[in-house]
This record gives sequence, structure tokens and C-alpha cells, in this order.
Amino acid sequence: MSRVKTLGTTTAFAVGFVGALSMIVAVRGSEDLRITDPVPAANPSNAALVQPDLVAGGFALRQVVQGTDPLENPSDVITTFGNLNNAARTKTEPDQNTYLVFDEELPGPTPGFHYGHHFLFQGHENAGNLAYMTRINLDVTDPAHRITLLSPVGANGLTGFNSVDGSTWDPFSRTLLFTQEAGAAGGVVEISNTWPPRIRNFDGSMGKASYEGVQLDDKGNVLLIEDTGGVTVNVVRGDTTSPKTARQPNSFIFRFEPSNTADLSAGGRLFALQVTIMDHPLVFHAADPVGDVFSDDQLQLHTLGTTWPAKWVLLHDTATDGTAPFDANALAKTKLATPFKRPENAKFLPKSNFDTFFVAVTGDTDAAAGNALASRGAWGSIFRVDFPNGSADGSVSIVVLGDADHASFDNVTFADDKIILTTEDRGDGLHDQLNALDSVWAFDIHRQNRDAARLIALGRDATAADEDNEPTGIHVSDGASTIEGLLGAREPGDARVSHSGSGRGHEREDEDLPARTFVTKQHGDNKLFEIVQTQKNGGRGKN
Repeated sequence: MSRVKTLGTTTAFAVGFVGALSMIVAVRGSEDLRITDPVPAANPSNAALVQPDLVAGGFALRQVVQGTDPLENPSDVITTFGNLNNAARTKTEPDQNTYLVFDEELPGPTPGFHYGHHFLFQGHENAGNLAYMTRINLDVTDPAHRITLLSPVGANGLTGFNSVDGSTWDPFSRTLLFTQEAGAAGGVVEISNTWPPRIRNFDGSMGKASYEGVQLDDKGNVLLIEDTGGVTVNVVRGDTTSPKTARQPNSFIFRFEPSNTADLSAGGRLFALQVTIMDHPLVFHAADPVGDVFSDDQLQLHTLGTTWPAKWVLLHDTATDGTAPFDANALAKTKLATPFKRPENAKFLPKSNFDTFFVAVTGDTDAAAGNALASRGAWGSIFRVDFPNGSADGSVSIVVLGDADHASFDNVTFADDKIILTTEDRGDGLHDQLNALDSVWAFDIHRQNRDAARLIALGRDATAADEDNEPTGIHVSDGASTIEGLLGAREPGDARVSHSGSGRGHEREDEDLPARTFVTKQHGDNKLFEIVQTQKNGGRGKN
């Protein structure tokens, strides 16, 4: 039996990956939702091209938008939500979702139009300096105003952005933060809620790196997760005939402390996470990628039941180092930060006072590497990071060690303070190697001897062609846009807001904010769904 251990606050326990499943999952918005009829297996990759998405019993995927839906303010080749209007009809890969509810109405490109209070924001991972950001106006039904483009092209016909991936709301500055997962050309981009939006980057304070995950704590510090693949080496040490598919850990976990939380352009200090293994820091060795892949330190880091000391090491301070753009990945290496094998996203544990966050790590996305190096995280992993009471001394422990059935963890979100949801991003190669498409999983991080529950077995739509679909942007939020409502401050679904400027006489209206859950089926049709409850203990759904 394939097993995974999950750490509670003090002790380790096993979470089985096979067997009877019955997991309480507060994908909230209705009381006490339960995965009592999980999807038993992933959809096969090597079967018919088109396959339905399979959803756990009692849940369904309600489509919000799809790639061909028009933008209300098209700009050159950017005319629809998920496809460029060029000869190739390029798929733009909408990624991380951010759901927000505002007291006031937000402005838009059409003067006098009432865009409402409920919005869903995305970055699009397209390359070629044509990545962009969108806003879905959830209170609007008119397709002509349903989706707003936030980043039009410039005079050169380009947006200047690439691989826009992560997104979050900064309630301190009242702006949106997006990340570019574009290697040394990546970084953090801020977009205001004014119209037209003000757009600026922070390459001279947060640095340039292949940033993906982004999240804030209650002090306005910005958590940044980098996804950069490393040099590939043979999966069997010393055997040059074995596949050369294992990657050197080459990505870092960052934390930015702004000088002025209300204005991120004022600069601040950038840190990276350093983990100590057996009294010495686990670090990157440029001249020895083989040694890093097979290091005993990486083995110890990925050993279930272990906890290792951690601290933040200072990389850059604008007060002393200036504001010229810099390579954050390169600085992390010189300052002896700890490399991971492609971490992608992180979320703070609800009700932990922002002392604890969980990080999803993708691993190698290759079966040969996974089989040979499973104990070093090649299948993927989920880590827990604790800094109690804001202490300078923290700890890192692995809570999920992936296997062939549960692999390549990407986006993460908390449904409550017990259940973490995560998507897989196996990629086309691993899909075919294992004959399995991606899934969305629910893990109970506190209960002993409970199986992981498959919430979604993703299918394949017709326009995916030779590229399989990917679930991404999994997001549970009640949309609260206040500092007190930050994701992680409490369980989603306990907030309330008073609206002004509703468009119905501009009266104020109180509204409870139930949590809502969103996920995107990237590539192909680029469909964005809301996960909704259909009935308790209902039959399994197809979409």
C-alpha cells in the first residue's frame, strides 16, 4: 500500500492513499460539506482524446467563463478571455484565481456602468510579451461587460508581461499583486483598482525571479514562492545510461518586508528561507548538481516525521543596497538559502496567526526520477513552515511525500483549518508515462489514518489537442478585502460587508460572505469553474 504521513502540530501520523474514503471537507458556502463519494481514480491519459471531468459525489463544476468569451475592452490581439486573436489562436493559460468582494463598486472602461461588488481576477501565463491580467465581473450578466482586461497592449502591440501566474490582494495598499513566472525576467507586478489601472513592478526591491505563489500576512509582509527548474542529471548516480531527468533543486522561498505597507514602491527588505540539516545549512552547489540531487541533506529534508530548524536570511535591503533591479535567485544562492525542487504555491494555515504556512512542491514530473528518487521528493511534496509568534527561529517539516498516484503538487488552498486542497501539474510527459491525467486532492492535515480524497479527476477537452489539460488556480475565499479578512486570518466564510453604490439607488446593504471555491481547467478550452455543492452524499458528477 502506498502511504503518506501527515504531521500534526507535534506528532507524525499516516494518511493512506488507498482504501475506503470519507473525509469532511469544508469547501464552504453551505454547512458541513463532505467528500463521502470521492473519485476513485484518475482519468487515463492514453485513452480517447475527449474525456469528462469527474467530480466527487455531491459536488459539481459550474462554468463561470471560457476561453472564447469576449473582453469588453479588447486590445489588439487580446480579444477574448483565454485565446489570442492571432493566426495560431494561442491559448493564454489563465492561472491563479483571486476572489474579492468590495464595499464600493469598482470602476471600469465603460463610464457609468455598474460593475458590482464581486470580482474574480486572473493572470494569464502566455509568453511573447503578451501575457495579461483579467477581471471577471461576477455581478454582471451582459457578456459585453462580463470580463475586463486590466493590462492592454502598448504602442508596440505588446503588454510587456510574460507567464503571469500568481495573484493576490494586498489590503494594506489596496492593490492587486501578480507574479511573472519567467525566470530571471520574472518578478512582481502591482495593479491598482483605479481606472485606468496603474501598473508598476518592484524589480529593485523584491527582485527578479521566476515567482509564482504570492500571499500576504497580517503585517503586510509578502510571501513569494519561486518555481525554477534546475540542471538535469541521471536518475541513478554514476550510471550515465539512466535517464537524465532528475533536476537539481534550484528554487527558493522568499519573504519581503515592505518599508511602508501602504506603498510597496517605498522599498524594503527581501529574505530567503534557510533550513539547517544536522547543524549546517542546506545550500545550493553550482559546481555539483549531481551531489545536490543525491545529497543526504535532501533525503533528510524529505523524511517524514522530521522537523528541521529554519530562519530567514537577508538578501537585499533597498535602504543600503539601492533600487536597481537584481536577480533574487542568484542572491539566494550566494546568501546560502535553501533550494527546493520547484515549490509553486503557499498558503497560511487559517487561525495560525500567520505563524504557519504550507508550501506545495512539484518535483521532477518524470516517472524515472520519481521511481529512483521518491525519498528525495521527486514525485512532489508539501511542506509545513512554522515561525511561532513571529520568532526569528522557525522550523520546516514535510507533511506529504508524493508518490506515483499523488504527484506534482501545484496550487494549494485551505478550505478550513484542517483541509488543504491541492492541484496536480504532472505535464504531458508524466501523463503518458503513468497513463493518468491530473487530479485535485483534499488532505486532512490533522487527522490520523485518514485517506486522501480525490475531489476532481480532470478530463480532457477537444481543443487540448496534443496538450493535456491542467487544473490550476484552486482558490477558497469569502472575498473579504479588509486587512482583518486576509486569507489565513480565519476560516473562510465568516465575514460580512456593507455595500455602497450598488446601482439600485446607491443604498448600503449588508451581505454575509460565504466562501466560494474556484478552479481553472487550463489549456484547451480554458474553462474556469466554481465548485458547488449539489447535494449531500450525492452521486458522482460528470462535467
